[in-house]
Amino acid sequence: LGSWVGGDRDGHPFVTPEFTASTLRLHRQAALKMIQDQLSNLASKLSFSIYQNAVPQTVLDDIQEQAELFGEDGQKALDRNPSEPLRQYVNILLLRLKHTIEDDRMQGEAGYFRSANDLLTELKKLREVLIDIDAKRIAKQWLFPIERLVQCFGFHLAKLDIRQNSAYHEEAISQILAASGYEDSDYANWEEDKRLSFINKELKRKRPFLVAGISCGPEADNVLGYFREVKTYVTQYGTEGIGSIIVSMTRSLSDLLLVYLFLREVGLQDTNLPVVPLLETIDDLIAGPEILSAFLNHPVLQEQRKESPSFSQEVMLGYSDSNKDGGILTSRWNIYKTEENLTKVGDDLGVKLCFFHGRGGTISRGGGKIHRFLDSMPPGSMSGHIKMTVQGETIANQFANRLTATYNLEMFVAGTARQAMINSSKTKNEQLYNIMNRLVDLARTTYRKLLDHPNFIDFYAKATPIDVLEQSKIGSRPARRTGQRTISDLRSIPWVFSWSQSRFNISGWFGIGTALGEFQKQYPKDFEKLKQLTNDWAFLKYSLIQIESNLLNSDTVIMNAFADQLEDPQTRQELMDLILTDYLTGLEKIEELTEASVEERRISKLENIKLRKDALRVLHEIQLEYLIKWRNLLETDPKKGNHYLLKLLLLVNALSGGLKSTG
Repeated sequence: LGSWVGGDRDGHPFVTPEFTASTLRLHRQAALKMIQDQLSNLASKLSFSIYQNAVPQTVLDDIQEQAELFGEDGQKALDRNPSEPLRQYVNILLLRLKHTIEDDRMQGEAGYFRSANDLLTELKKLREVLIDIDAKRIAKQWLFPIERLVQCFGFHLAKLDIRQNSAYHEEAISQILAASGYEDSDYANWEEDKRLSFINKELKRKRPFLVAGISCGPEADNVLGYFREVKTYVTQYGTEGIGSIIVSMTRSLSDLLLVYLFLREVGLQDTNLPVVPLLETIDDLIAGPEILSAFLNHPVLQEQRKESPSFSQEVMLGYSDSNKDGGILTSRWNIYKTEENLTKVGDDLGVKLCFFHGRGGTISRGGGKIHRFLDSMPPGSMSGHIKMTVQGETIANQFANRLTATYNLEMFVAGTARQAMINSSKTKNEQLYNIMNRLVDLARTTYRKLLDHPNFIDFYAKATPIDVLEQSKIGSRPARRTGQRTISDLRSIPWVFSWSQSRFNISGWFGIGTALGEFQKQYPKDFEKLKQLTNDWAFLKYSLIQIESNLLNSDTVIMNAFADQLEDPQTRQELMDLILTDYLTGLEKIEELTEASVEERRISKLENIKLRKDALRVLHEIQLEYLIKWRNLLETDPKKGNHYLLKLLLLVNALSGGLKSTG
């Protein structure tokens, strides 16, 4: 189990070093309290009398020895259950656990649990005693769940990933170099060769850049601050509670190696914390294999690989930014090819890869049914190691109910095992790749035609309630990375969320309709081949099903109503013609490829939409009415405008519930 709540500071000013430290403490305390409650419950079940059960003398001696170590508290633990040695044993464990929770180390290592493995050793002894006295059912029913609990959650509950943007790291190292006296400290503007030469020289040295206590600048102080908190935690409790150091927007080898200089600066250079690239944009996905190959061949990684026979390299794939960058089909196809190419790099170097899929809840951000997602992975890309994000309302949807949680976990485990048994093909289907590359080029061209329109920003600002969403308090972080009014600066969640609220759902389908129409005109024989692939190839089949779902969830009446908010009639006409043509063609061409009407194939989906349609239309009408009033009052009467803003935020929640989707 992992988390980056309290560790992901990419564009989030409130995730400070202190917040990270408190998150790590909170994780540890929650895990220990959970174990404490379970041990207390176990003690109530172990009513075995010394007079009727032959408990080994070595166990009795061990109980007495540990009780003496704790003095008066130890004697109380014995007196609480006289003649019941197994309860006394658990009482002593609870006493040691209490000292662990309180970080009380006065009695030395025997007085607390240094790690979860120490507790597991004691529980194993208890299990052996229970088996010896023929109490196997007690061991299975009451002790085994605690052992499994400790194995799963340890004393850390969840591994906390630490994530920051590569551009932020560049600012930080520039400030560190300036503070330490470097004349040429503008690292952000160095060429890649210069960066690598500098980093490689520095990695051979053991000294830090700075004397402790020196302030360099906000970015440097923040970066070194949270790494120092990680160092404090690791020194005290070990590395079990720390996950990966993830570099958002990884675009070069230097982005990854730079992290090791930060680790050296705070004394973490020998902990072998995993440094993980996050490949987000289309260009980054394409460059990913080259970056990974250089990284795995670097002396730092070669040393780590030698030290750990079970070494695996984690690579995170971003579904959101690649979608925003090139559209859904471009994103999915490039991630598919990147997985293949990264796997080949790993295979060539004898390194197993763990793909970390940064999926969101919506289809636009990689969401959807887990078994379909796993089935559509490239053959041979599953090493048996996999990580996946579960975000937002998806957590409750999939895991709030025990039966639902069990089902989803079983699907995840079974799908992973199934994919791990599939080997990659020795021969590449060149025709398939040729067809997909041409189709994706057409789709991306259409998508960029929309986003690169000179007035697209104005259209987007008026045709979606993005300005309302930016005022909401429901996001995990600010809507924009740096506050600039650009599409690249806008976070993917509000991007998807805003299009969903105005029923365009552009992020989930735009580009595919025009691409399929043009492809059929230019390559009619290959279009017929696409029909076969739609039926036989899981990747294309499930991609088209998901794209069609987003098309069906869109509503042209609501789209036009929102588009009418743009004052410029020419821009409105140009962009709406582009959007609606793609929408209608998309529905038509997917029907052709599947060779069955949507009414035959999507009965349940259409019924679901029909049940919600009228109620959602009413909510949209109210939303538009209040949105117009609020925008008109922003400059003339902001106080009165706030009255409408609160109602608009409530409507956002209501529509999200009705649509069963946010961002």
